[in-house]
Amino acid sequence: MRCMTMMRMFFFGTAVLLLMSACEEPSVQNQDTFGEKETAVVKREPERFLGFRLDRFRVVKDTVHKNETFGKLLMQEGFSPAEVYALVASVKRDFDVRKIRAGKSYYWVYPKGSNDSTEVKPYAFIYEESPVDYKLIYLQRDSADNFYEEIHKPVTRVDKKLGLKIDNSLFLDLQERGISPVLALKLSDIYAWTVDFFHLYPGDGFKVLYEDKYADSTYLGVGDIKAAVFYHRGDTIYAFKYYDSIHGSFEYFDEKGRNLRKQFLKSPLKFGRITSRYTMRRYVRIYGRVKPHLGTDFAAPVGTPIHATADGVVEKVGYTRGNGNYVKIRHNATYATQYLHMRNFAKGIRPGVRVKQGQVIGYVGMTGFTTGPHVCYRFWKNGRQVDPLKEKMPEAKALDSRLLPFYFRYKKKKKNRLDQDIKL
Repeated sequence: MRCMTMMRMFFFGTAVLLLMSACEEPSVQNQDTFGEKETAVVKREPERFLGFRLDRFRVVKDTVHKNETFGKLLMQEGFSPAEVYALVASVKRDFDVRKIRAGKSYYWVYPKGSNDSTEVKPYAFIYEESPVDYKLIYLQRDSADNFYEEIHKPVTRVDKKLGLKIDNSLFLDLQERGISPVLALKLSDIYAWTVDFFHLYPGDGFKVLYEDKYADSTYLGVGDIKAAVFYHRGDTIYAFKYYDSIHGSFEYFDEKGRNLRKQFLKSPLKFGRITSRYTMRRYVRIYGRVKPHLGTDFAAPVGTPIHATADGVVEKVGYTRGNGNYVKIRHNATYATQYLHMRNFAKGIRPGVRVKQGQVIGYVGMTGFTTGPHVCYRFWKNGRQVDPLKEKMPEAKALDSRLLPFYFRYKKKKKNRLDQDIKL
């Protein structure tokens, strides 16, 4: 009896184990099936280069060398002169292949599997005009197809912030932090009317909210400055970029909605140093006597661009023994400016041409009576030469009162970030 009981327990236990195994089996199968579905869902798309699938095409990069032309490159790849002529003719309305320059990168696109074949011609030619802009020419297509395409890589903008106290110079201090010097140029454009960049002092500094631009992993440079504050000789000057919907343009405004831009720039050079100011008594070494100096001298290396300090019309372009090469601009009935000792004039600068504020009109030189490379900047008001550094310049229009409530809400957020999130 006891033996029978033991046998019943043995068979019962075995049955339970078998039943448990049977119950678990579907769960294991379901888990495996789910795993397969997961793999299918996360299957990667084939890697691409400018739209070409790299599992189907092989891309080879090269550089245009001196004296190489589009035709020469194609013939090196096995294309006949007749084929080259036909390809050039097919794209000439869209792309002038003569603009291909030495030092630029280009790419051959071959059908996949042609690695070991020297007879297979490339399917496409891609010219890298810039890290963002590419010119694509299909080399093997039916005559009915379009042979040309422009490709533009998407630009990614990454928000950045920086606080910097000036110890040496704006450029040097940025360089030591590994920041592009273009940021200094952009700041100088924004504050060209309010900050004397020729006289920055230790203790001056700034905070800035800006963008860096990238195409894939390639750094393209500094993008827009969204907001900034500059501490200069005891002044605190805020600048907020805002769209003026009434006038249809982006401008930089201060805390009260006043435009930072004035009618005249402080200087015709972005960077340099003042070597001589407007004065009625200056000893002139060339003449060996004291005489009035009715201009402001800005020293800079030969070839430095000279900018028009305001919108206007070119009145004179010429040369005199004392002034050297010079340009004079009439801005309105009240104001005119003149720029002396140029090495040469910018392209297209001639009497009657309208110029914009900040436009390059010439380049620093040593023509005329001068002891070193500089531009002598002269300023007329109502026909009389005056000191531009002492003149109260007319301001650009402030933000329209209808936009101020929206601007103040926008400005408050940016100002909080500058004040609270960034340390000098």
